[in-house]
Amino acid sequence: MGHGNSKQEIPDESTDSSGSTTSRVQKLRQRLHLHRPHFRLHGRGSDSGLGKILKEEDFAGIAFFRLIGAEMKFKDKWLACVSLGEQTFRTGISDHTDRPVWNSEKKLVLERNGAHVARISVFETNRVSKNNLIGFCEIDLYDFLTRDSDSDTDVYDLLDPTSAGGIVGKISLSCFIEDPMETEKSFARRILSIVDYNEDGNLSYAEFSDLIDAFGNQLAVAKKEELFKAADENGDGVVSMDELAMLLAIQQEKDPLINCCPVCGEILQISDRLNTVVHLTLCFDEGTGNQVMTGGFLTDKQASNGWMFKVTEWAHFSSYEVGLRSGSSASHILVFDRRTRRLVEEIIDAKIVLSMRAIYQSKVGLGLMDKGAKELLQSISEKQGRKMDSAESSEDIPKFINLFKDQINLSEIKYPIEHFKTFNEFFIRELKPGARPITSIECDDIAVCAADSRLTAFETATDAMRFWIKGRKFSVRGLLGPEVCSDAFIDGSLVIFRLAPQDYHRFHIPVSGTIEKFVDIPGCLYTVNPIAVNSKYCNVFTENKRVVALISTEEFGKVAFVAIGATMVGSITFSKKQDDYVRKGDEFGYFSFGGSTVICFFEKDAIKIDEDLLENSGRSLETLVRVGMKLGVSTKKC
Repeated sequence: MGHGNSKQEIPDESTDSSGSTTSRVQKLRQRLHLHRPHFRLHGRGSDSGLGKILKEEDFAGIAFFRLIGAEMKFKDKWLACVSLGEQTFRTGISDHTDRPVWNSEKKLVLERNGAHVARISVFETNRVSKNNLIGFCEIDLYDFLTRDSDSDTDVYDLLDPTSAGGIVGKISLSCFIEDPMETEKSFARRILSIVDYNEDGNLSYAEFSDLIDAFGNQLAVAKKEELFKAADENGDGVVSMDELAMLLAIQQEKDPLINCCPVCGEILQISDRLNTVVHLTLCFDEGTGNQVMTGGFLTDKQASNGWMFKVTEWAHFSSYEVGLRSGSSASHILVFDRRTRRLVEEIIDAKIVLSMRAIYQSKVGLGLMDKGAKELLQSISEKQGRKMDSAESSEDIPKFINLFKDQINLSEIKYPIEHFKTFNEFFIRELKPGARPITSIECDDIAVCAADSRLTAFETATDAMRFWIKGRKFSVRGLLGPEVCSDAFIDGSLVIFRLAPQDYHRFHIPVSGTIEKFVDIPGCLYTVNPIAVNSKYCNVFTENKRVVALISTEEFGKVAFVAIGATMVGSITFSKKQDDYVRKGDEFGYFSFGGSTVICFFEKDAIKIDEDLLENSGRSLETLVRVGMKLGVSTKKC
């Protein structure tokens, strides 16, 4: 909503014994404070991403992004969301129409090696649908901005999330990189509209002096007068918008004027022009006359429902720990999509979450485990396995696909849906050749991801237990067993690949080498959901049924590949055998129905895991990866 040009009434100034200046500055700060509605509601960092310090070489520009409107196949009330990196913004809701118009905009900071694929999601919103995802598209902003076109506007197909190749409408948008000088002028224009008490389009010396004070810069009167005269280039006794913009641009490089953001109140620790301009531009991203997208959301699902979370609750993006602290909110697990560099949401039914908490997060639940619940889980898994192998189970395939419609890409599957005669056949589906390219397939010193999964990676088991695995009795020796474990593994690196039910459930070889042995370790079938993994009362990884494969390699030494069963997964099937020579990326086997986990152990100092994977894991944030993505490089190459 255009806030920047709105004129708020300011009461008459009151003069006290200290003079009227203090009173005027306080009122000015109150007036500036009125321009921070989103920061108050959603939390500063999550709305604009201002907390990150940009380097000159990483900065690609500020993109001015606008969702104009759409053409849909039926009438309804519509809203749209834009997700980029770890931020999501939403438009307002359109009227009942098949041609919604939003004209909603947002300024986005682009980094050269940062997130640049924006996902636009369109939701119908009414009492019946409760914000149902109808269509989406993904746009590479770099490609959009560098395309050969005279127009900043383009139209994209909205893809149907429920069918491969289906189109449900079209969406119109525009995007351009704002000229740095225009950015500074825009900022100056908005400042001027707020500080210009008499609304004559210029700053008097008194107004200019108050602005300097609001910037947190306590300059002497003589210095203020000097700056005012320097800004007043034409000598008419006032400072115009262009003159103010020029002063701010020049002075910020010489002797910064702005030490404190007048909108959010943040102290600007880095006094360089780039970060100051970016910060102030995003803080003043309203007031252009159009609707400004609402921020403060992490995913489009949250934005479509208008869910708000306290900043402290999501401070570390620790969806597991947050879920354990806040009950039903654990049904919304956040993961970072490595391909799109965007936060996405893994949804678990709240009833299931609460039941898992009751079993795995309490002493009562532990007592149930000791009194036969383990055998019950085994029985349930075997029964469910038989059901999923029956012909009747094929009727569940369309329901399953609809449940995960925005996470299962039907165009990647090798066979059409009609090919699968049972649910398990679909669950262990194969993908088309080339659907999962293998990174540097000819280079054996580069390891790759073993599964489509949510990955956490740690340089040592100690790191894993500090950031992610909270079970008190977890140990590398207990997980691998005496036949495989060695001192090198105990001090080595580990990578956890957690497969959710909707994932492609075939796992692949992460490194090239020879399979030395397979070791079957019997055990329970606890769920591998983080609620159980982080339980103080059971140790999922060391107590669950698992198979350990030992692979001998030239580049990485020995690598232990652990396939772990889970609730509803009674079957782990390997497609390779002992003494086989395998190449990275080769299919290694599959899990039958349910979610499960693969853990890869590398010997001490054998692998340098990619930094982004370690960084995300260090803040308890899983990374959504695909088979064949780069995992790390042999230390022999480093």
